[in-house]
Amino acid sequence: MPGVYEVYVKSHFSAAHCLHGYPGNCSRIHGHNWIVEVFVRCSELNELGIGIDFGDIKSAVREVLAKLDHCDLNELAFFQKANPTSENIARYLHGELSRLINSPGIKVSRVKVAETPGAGAFYWEE
Repeated sequence: MPGVYEVYVKSHFSAAHCLHGYPGNCSRIHGHNWIVEVFVRCSELNELGIGIDFGDIKSAVREVLAKLDHCDLNELAFFQKANPTSENIARYLHGELSRLINSPGIKVSRVKVAETPGAGAFYWEE
């Protein structure tokens, strides 16, 4: 059975949001310092023993997170139809990063988004 490598990078952004329809304090606008971890699977290594350069992942993550940093997430087009929950933010990031990173043998496997050090969500596609 062939092996698979999974590498990851960790980053962060700060943003505000509110959860429409939530029966509690989160229905009011508030902010988080979101922690993001992006996991990328590679089926092969290059001649240096690298599946994908960490710098390439970090560059894509910076590009996508720049659209979220210091924003009210509820004002962004994607979140007009979906509450900006950790789950939906992870799904959004997975989609945006997949467009930038995925290539033959390289695929964003999952994204973790945490709104506090002890609470967050993963998103992946099967």
